[in-house]
Amino acid sequence: MELNLIQEKFKSLFETSGDIYTSPGRINLIGEHTDYNGGFVLPGAIDKAMYCDIKPNGTDTVRAFALDLEEYAEFGLGENDLPAKSWAKYIYGVCREMIKRGATIKGFDTVFAGDVPLGAGMSSSAALESCFGYAINDIYKLSFDRFELAKIGQATEHNYVGVNCGIMDQFASCFGKEGSLIRLDCRSLEYQYVPFNPKGYRLVLVNTCVTHELASSAYNKRRQSCENVVAAIKKHHPAVELLRDADLDKLKEVANEVSPEDYIRAEFVIEEIQRLLDIPAYLEKGDYETVGKKMYETHIGLSRKYEVSCPELDFLNDIARECGVSGSRVMGGGFGGCTINLVKNELYDGFIKRAIESYEQKFKIKPKVYDVVIKDGARKL
Repeated sequence: MELNLIQEKFKSLFETSGDIYTSPGRINLIGEHTDYNGGFVLPGAIDKAMYCDIKPNGTDTVRAFALDLEEYAEFGLGENDLPAKSWAKYIYGVCREMIKRGATIKGFDTVFAGDVPLGAGMSSSAALESCFGYAINDIYKLSFDRFELAKIGQATEHNYVGVNCGIMDQFASCFGKEGSLIRLDCRSLEYQYVPFNPKGYRLVLVNTCVTHELASSAYNKRRQSCENVVAAIKKHHPAVELLRDADLDKLKEVANEVSPEDYIRAEFVIEEIQRLLDIPAYLEKGDYETVGKKMYETHIGLSRKYEVSCPELDFLNDIARECGVSGSRVMGGGFGGCTINLVKNELYDGFIKRAIESYEQKFKIKPKVYDVVIKDGARKL
């Protein structure tokens, strides 16, 4: 990211200089559709991030410039000052959530930009929220900890953007650590760092560049399936609150009480939670081949049991397998977006060449390729 472009724009707009803050996007190695079932996820912050230059301006007005979009917005921080521009709602929402928690925030000037690809499932919105959350917390000495900053970002999505997301994206953006993934318990928010130093391997995302319309309605249906199964199990085991509390034996007990579709979806989630719990031990040992096998298992489950894949994603997954890639799966909610691939260095060039050429030939779209490296979370530069 060209930080000097942000600084130059800030200087030309506001005739002063500010401080630079950054917060990254994220990947999730494994653990898909487990978050709303109280399970675990395994994200890591990446070397693609949002950056802002920021300085208090002594007024009650925020003056913000989105460099990537070449758009400017001004807004107050009162309850009724919601800005019209969608990107400005994120900044306003973070400020409002802090004010609701007792913070005093005045107006500031800011220019921001980023190199987190939009719509690729790397959580550019969480990176933006965490970047401003960390920056405003620092410049006004508000003393929110990183937990609270993650919750502020999540609440911004819920209350000002209209997305009912989990906490994983903001958590990874705030808590990221170079050379580590984060094993996050989505129910208790307890977390631990798990070493991720895949020597001899590269982590690469291949973006299908498609999004299928099904996504939001299908997501709600999947969620409902999980809740239906929990309700059935709870009749026999009152302690079961979420699928995370169930196992395959408890699921089998209610096979005749739930629909076949609900059953197989719950089966995927229970298996995925177990896969995630197994993986840290392999990462500790540096056994990336077994980690890769688990990634393929996740893809098969997401495609055939949870049914959130699509022809484009399955095609890229098949190519990865044929090229000898150690691990590959759909990353994110599904119905488009990226595959995440764990690739041996010596296979990388051949895999990428074949993936791009064969995908373009079949779907008449050129996929985008993003190499990612695990880096630190939100910070001042």
